Amino acid sequence: MTALDRTIRGLAPAYFSMVMATGIVSIAVNVEGLHRLSAVLMWVAGIAYVVLILLNAVRLVRYRHAVATDLRIPQRTFGFFTLVAATGVLGARLVQDGYLTAASILLVVTALLWLVLGYALPPLAFTAREGMSQLERADGTWFLWVVATQSVAVLAAAIQPHVTVGQAELALLAVLCWAVGVFLYVAVALFVASRIFMHHPAPDQLGGAYWIAMGATAITVVAGANIGAMADVPVLSTVRGTIEAGSVLFWAFGTWLIPPLVFAGYWRHVRHRVPLRYDVSLWAIVFPLAMYGVGCHQIGSVNDLPLLENLGLVEIWIAIVAWVLTFCGFVASLVGRRPRLMPRRAPSRP
Repeated sequence: MTALDRTIRGLAPAYFSMVMATGIVSIAVNVEGLHRLSAVLMWVAGIAYVVLILLNAVRLVRYRHAVATDLRIPQRTFGFFTLVAATGVLGARLVQDGYLTAASILLVVTALLWLVLGYALPPLAFTAREGMSQLERADGTWFLWVVATQSVAVLAAAIQPHVTVGQAELALLAVLCWAVGVFLYVAVALFVASRIFMHHPAPDQLGGAYWIAMGATAITVVAGANIGAMADVPVLSTVRGTIEAGSVLFWAFGTWLIPPLVFAGYWRHVRHRVPLRYDVSLWAIVFPLAMYGVGCHQIGSVNDLPLLENLGLVEIWIAIVAWVLTFCGFVASLVGRRPRLMPRRAPSRP
């Protein structure tokens, strides 16, 4: 078996998080006015998306058993939702450059994938038998269900003001997905919080995936801001104020989550010396950072709060740095070197 075959067979379902992270960083730097850099990142995201689609198609045909195994492992099952979110985020970036036809096609794909996977994947994760209780299976990847749902709302709301036909239907779809995403967040948060407090994760389990909890709040904020900016249609008259208020609450909770997540990283990598090296979960940190920056900027703009706008711009630059470091780690992993930023724990003496 060649190295490429081994890579395809072991390809993580969550690798579309690379497209998610690159796409939202592209949107974020566009907010900063760095249009050329944004365009480059958009193409990187698009190329990565196509390559991952092809690799996963080959994997499905040649290594069907590996895909079936992923569907039986809860920590990998929810990773398939990154395909939904990546499609939605890439479509939202295309809207910024006026590619409405391509974005509309991606909206249809995103909505269909969300509908199918949203009903198929969670039951597989909940009923998997691997010697663990259902509660012990819950981790940060479960929030990808929320992110995928809100990605439909983000893209539908982004397209709606730019079309003349179907505005009411797009608004209804955006509102529906935003509301479903909110309820899913509450449900998933209860599961994950219970798992953390009742079955304490080991240091090697408390990885980047838990940052998706903050990323889910951030994309909820961005979806709400996009809905608030939609063209007026009847369905918005009754829910716009509620969604705008809810978005502020999610921004507040997401902001509150940042210090515990940073401390968890310190506890994992400094206190317990877990090596900090590239793996796919690092994209799950880049995505929330960039999405939070965009959300802060949008809330600040809508509510005339320069403090939040400036906070968003700072966060965007942090996300850019995080993306560069993670991408360098990705490239190094492709050429056979896995960069380690923290040394391994020294073996204890007898």
